[in-house]
Amino acid sequence: MSIALAIVIHLLSAVVWVGGMFFAYIVLRPAAAALEPPQRLGLWAGVFKLFFPWVWAAILGLLLTGYWMIFGYFGGFGGSGMHIHLMHAAGLVMIAIFLHLFFAPYQRLRKAVASADWPAAGGQLAQIRRLVGINLILGLIVVIIASGGRYLF
Repeated sequence: MSIALAIVIHLLSAVVWVGGMFFAYIVLRPAAAALEPPQRLGLWAGVFKLFFPWVWAAILGLLLTGYWMIFGYFGGFGGSGMHIHLMHAAGLVMIAIFLHLFFAPYQRLRKAVASADWPAAGGQLAQIRRLVGINLILGLIVVIIASGGRYLF
C-alpha cells in the first residue's frame, strides 16, 4: 500500500467518524429534541443502526492505515513524532469509548425502544449523548493534532 493511499483511507475514515458525530451532536440532536419521546427515541435508534456500521468501518480503516504508516513508513513508534503518539493515544481512547457505547448503552437503548420503555430508553440516550460528546471533543482535538501537530510538537 502506498503512503498516499494509506493517508487517504485514514483521512476519509476520520471524516466519516468525526463528521458523523458532529452532525449528530450539533445538528440532529437539537432538531430531534422537538419530537415526542417515542418518535425521538425511535429516530435515534434508527440513526445509530445506520451510522454504527460506518463507525466500525472507520475504526478498521484508522487502525489498519495508522499502524501501516507507523510501522511501514515511520519505522515504528520510535521514528514517529509526538503528534503521532498523541493521535494514537487519543484514537485508542475514542475506540474504547465507542466500544463501551456500542456494547452497553446502545444495546440497552435498542431493547428499551423495542419494548416501548421510553423512560429507560431516554436514560440510555442521555448516556450515549455524553459519550458521543466526549468522543466528538477528542476527535476534533485529533483533527487539530493531525493538521498542525508536527509543527506544534
